[in-house]
Amino acid sequence: MSFLENRLKLAPTGLAKIFYINWALLLVLTAIAAIGWVMLYSIAGGNIDTWAMPQIKRFGLGMVILFAVAFVPIWFWRSMSGVSYLVAMILLLIVEFFGTVGMGAQRWIDIGFMRLQPSELMKVTLVMMLAAYYDWLDDKKVSRPIWVLIPVVLIVAPTILVLMQPNLGTSVMLIVAGAGVMFAAGVSFWYFGVVIALVGGTVAAVIMSEGTPWQLLHDYQYKRIHTFLDPAADPLGAGYNIIQAKIALGSGGWGGKGFMQGTQSRLNFLPEKHTDFIFTTLGEEFGFVGAISLLGLYTLVLIFCIVAAIQNKDRFSQLLIIGVAMNFFLYLAVNLSMVMGMAPVVGVPLPLLSYGGSATLVILLAFGLVQSAIVHRPR
Repeated sequence: MSFLENRLKLAPTGLAKIFYINWALLLVLTAIAAIGWVMLYSIAGGNIDTWAMPQIKRFGLGMVILFAVAFVPIWFWRSMSGVSYLVAMILLLIVEFFGTVGMGAQRWIDIGFMRLQPSELMKVTLVMMLAAYYDWLDDKKVSRPIWVLIPVVLIVAPTILVLMQPNLGTSVMLIVAGAGVMFAAGVSFWYFGVVIALVGGTVAAVIMSEGTPWQLLHDYQYKRIHTFLDPAADPLGAGYNIIQAKIALGSGGWGGKGFMQGTQSRLNFLPEKHTDFIFTTLGEEFGFVGAISLLGLYTLVLIFCIVAAIQNKDRFSQLLIIGVAMNFFLYLAVNLSMVMGMAPVVGVPLPLLSYGGSATLVILLAFGLVQSAIVHRPR
């Protein structure tokens, strides 16, 4: 009996699949999203139609996508990895030539009822492609240079297109998530040592290139770096966002000021309070207790993913789950570091909490793949 036939024999079929869904994981994801709806309602001054209701509708659509993906066998998604990656690359090219511009960046495609951000989709399709590649590749070839070069190209190609938008935050996430899948697949640590050295050299080159004809970043990106290093140097300009974010977080104390009592958000001192900086509003209104409770829910999501990867004996499924978990963690790490002044502001949303359509739908799509791997794992 072939491995595929064995999969088909052992995996659940029909409506029986619903009993194999990880309902605890879905419950935690819904709880996180619900906290986001409450915060969006508060930020809008008690108006549910401004941000909360559109976000609830997007979450509902995302859950439909999640279940649709979860009920399709995981080996089908493995076979579609190459096509999915290619479609995401084409969408990134469309953005480059015909994309919608917003806040000085060209990152979206207007599809009528929403603006699609293909770079968000690439986070998932890249993980799928790498997982399928290492599932196909013989273990003995994983660390051979020619076979290491192929996934590097798969990572670098979309990263360059995303950098051109420009979108530094997502570019970093693509590189780190891709490297995470490669590491989990067993690629020799020496390659990562070389990459770390190259990153160090790149950072030095970026710093040295400022103000020269061969400047490597945009002026606004250098401004973000300077603001990160010394936000007080321009408290009413470039440093305003992070200073107000720190004030909001610090003023919350242990228990917060109370629901809809956050002065920084209600009086519009806090910038981008419904998107990138929504965590600071939570911290102001619910304090340390509210913030740590949210982080506890996020930690549960990561634990569920790690356990699912360990339990699954299918290599593609394992790497896919690890890649999705890595992306989810990067959303958290980058956003929280950003709003607390530990990293430059790069415009990465807080997963399922920040207002936005593309990120929410793609995150739920990714967890649909995780559920598919859980439902259809050989038992």
